[in-house]
Amino acid sequence: MSLFEPLQQRGLRLRNRIVVSPMCEYSATDGLPNHWHLVHLGSRAVGGVGLVITEATAVSAEGRISYGDTGIWNDAQVAAWQPITAFIRSQGAHVGVQLAHAGRKASAQLPWQGGGPLGKDESPWPTVAPSARPFDEGWHVPAELDEAGIEAVIEAFRIAAGRAAAAGFELVEIHAAHGYLLHQFLSPLSNHRTDRWGGDLEGRTRLLREVVRAVREVWPETLPVWVRLSATDWTDGGWDDTMSVELSRMLKALGVDLVDVSSGGNVPHAKIPAGPGYQVPFASRIRHEAGIATGAVGMIIDSAQADAVIREGAADVVLLARELLRDPYFPRRAASELGVTIQAPVQYKRAW
Repeated sequence: MSLFEPLQQRGLRLRNRIVVSPMCEYSATDGLPNHWHLVHLGSRAVGGVGLVITEATAVSAEGRISYGDTGIWNDAQVAAWQPITAFIRSQGAHVGVQLAHAGRKASAQLPWQGGGPLGKDESPWPTVAPSARPFDEGWHVPAELDEAGIEAVIEAFRIAAGRAAAAGFELVEIHAAHGYLLHQFLSPLSNHRTDRWGGDLEGRTRLLREVVRAVREVWPETLPVWVRLSATDWTDGGWDDTMSVELSRMLKALGVDLVDVSSGGNVPHAKIPAGPGYQVPFASRIRHEAGIATGAVGMIIDSAQADAVIREGAADVVLLARELLRDPYFPRRAASELGVTIQAPVQYKRAW
């Protein structure tokens, strides 16, 4: 395998293994994507990536991180996504959506306004979680979800997946990482329940497994479903990579095609040894021990590094975030550096 070798997943063939990692832009109004999202996401497709995954897109209004989050809980949002997905596909890239619910980390300010919980005069909305424990001191105390509330979350993901198909998306990624609702259920640090939705690994993984089942029931069989996991909480007593391997085996049996392997986000002040490719070993372990395709993400910043991840069998795709913010044309630069020829849009051919 190599960075520019195509990847086939079900009926989807990616032209290369460079993927735009979901990156919140916090620039939507009422969940509606706009011209910013068209240009931001579209330029990465023009730049030559194989797959563009949109930012964390809320399955319900209460599931938004902030007022600026995109959503897919109503028909107007579906209509707003359609020209964006159509443009991305027209440039030879495929397009996916990350379906998300923020749980106890919802009702927050925009990052450039501080990023903390909305104050009483900022129209906060109620938050929910597996247990009534806030993310950090000063954060909203969430309501503990009851059975009806949990079933409503599952149904929200199911409906959102159907809307995603109508919006023109070709892949869904279920967000179960970074301390958002599904991750909150997975981790013993945030899930203190003693009913069937908590306790042991079987109980704590139940909600994610039920969400995957619900999404797979409505999502086309010919198209992939991915799941993003935080492989570890980086905190003693929390979710860890051994649990991630076991969960990944479960997800594969449920029809998940790839695990997008990140880490952290569930508890504040975790000591994370960030550095170039620091999460790649987690992707490699899950790939080899769970027997499922994986994506590697986290400070992958140059072509040789990205290509080595694929060639060494650590992952099947690399997801780039900040590097693609700095350079939307990273794939074209990487191809040149690796001695590979890729096609430019006809409008740009005279420059290559």
